Amino acid sequence: MKKVAIPIVNNVLSDFFGQCHHYEIFDLEGEKIAKQKKEFPLVKTLSELPAWISAMGITDVVTYKIDKSIIHLFAKYKINLYVGIAKKNSKEIINDYISGKLNSNNNIISEIITNDN
Repeated sequence: MKKVAIPIVNNVLSDFFGQCHHYEIFDLEGEKIAKQKKEFPLVKTLSELPAWISAMGITDVVTYKIDKSIIHLFAKYKINLYVGIAKKNSKEIINDYISGKLNSNNNIISEIITNDN
């Protein structure tokens, strides 16, 4: 089973992974959504988010941008990152994920790595 987290602000993908109103969490069984819920993390720092994500059993995270200082933590927890994803609502994003159309944007990844965001 896959479990996907999408950070949401104003009903669309947040600009940054750690700056959102809530996370939409999708449990997937094959190509079907088995469960969808909203989660509000109770962590105090950005660096605590990957551990919270891992503890929830999340396998994949979709984001537009992410602070480069925590990217290595996702690798530590074996969580897949999709970075530079277009800002759409969570249903559109999860449907792209399920259909195999969700791909990281290398231009955004390069920008994150070369800038001090």
